[in-house]
Amino acid sequence: MLPVSLALVLSSLVAAVFMGIVDIPAEDVLSALTGGGSPQARSIILDIRLPRIATGVLAGIQFALAGLLLQTITRNPLADPSLMGVSQGATLAVTIFLLFTVYVFNPGSHTVAELPIGWLPIAGMTGGMIAGGIIYLLAFRLELSPLRITLCGIAIGAVFHAIAIGLIAGWGSARIEIILEWLSGSLYARTWDHALFLLPFTIAGLLTLPVIQRPLIMLQFDAAVARSFGLSYKRQFSLVLLVSCALAASAVGAVGPTVFVGLVVPHLARFLAGRHFSLVIPFTIVLGAVIVTLGDLIGRLAGGAEEVPIGVVTAIIGVPVMLALLRKVP
Repeated sequence: MLPVSLALVLSSLVAAVFMGIVDIPAEDVLSALTGGGSPQARSIILDIRLPRIATGVLAGIQFALAGLLLQTITRNPLADPSLMGVSQGATLAVTIFLLFTVYVFNPGSHTVAELPIGWLPIAGMTGGMIAGGIIYLLAFRLELSPLRITLCGIAIGAVFHAIAIGLIAGWGSARIEIILEWLSGSLYARTWDHALFLLPFTIAGLLTLPVIQRPLIMLQFDAAVARSFGLSYKRQFSLVLLVSCALAASAVGAVGPTVFVGLVVPHLARFLAGRHFSLVIPFTIVLGAVIVTLGDLIGRLAGGAEEVPIGVVTAIIGVPVMLALLRKVP
């Protein structure tokens, strides 16, 4: 199944490059990829399609891995970045950034300068990591069980979301379009800067996987059982939680809260892997990239000039997939 999944990744990437709102002949696409072709074709392929595809692939991998890690350590099949409050923390930070901190005094002059919009991913990541840090502190200071950690994440996320909505309702008229676009989860106007922002987090997360794979298996059991196998439960739990929050927060910061990717992909990976847990992580990585790439392609083609955001597409696709998996899993 894994070779088939890799072939699916390649096919989805090829389709995303060759298909789009603007119809470009295949030979022109190939010419643009090799440095030739018309200036218009090169601009569309190299400056628009490829960076948004790269950003989507990296974000899809991070969302999927974050969901898998959170579901494993909390032993909650419904856990994902939004359920743990990470997405809502990022949402609040981005809202504050766009509404209040986007204007700062410019030293050396009497004008007001606007902060670069490129700082938005950093703002979102910071908010998500703060939310994850709050959950971590509460979890270990109060010695909460995995179930209570999840409930704590839901409560914190609800508070952050309510504050963000209140700020948008009160002061969001000037930048409501940017905020709503980000909240829906979108790859629109994503550039190579967004992909380069995500790349270190993706690489670091992938390099950490071999280190945490065995502890991850043990963390599926109760703390007492895991400790009986010699696992340093608190340290390993903290490491996995940190990795998952960093992956989720940076991805949300770059593309917005893309729902259902972190929830559905791990379940689909487990279904395909069966009893072979060693295959769950590779399947998760592959399927995360595929679903976001195809979801973005569907949104581009279905919406025309007014494209459908990736978050809307993944939600529409995710619900029937989740229901189908629930019918097959006992």
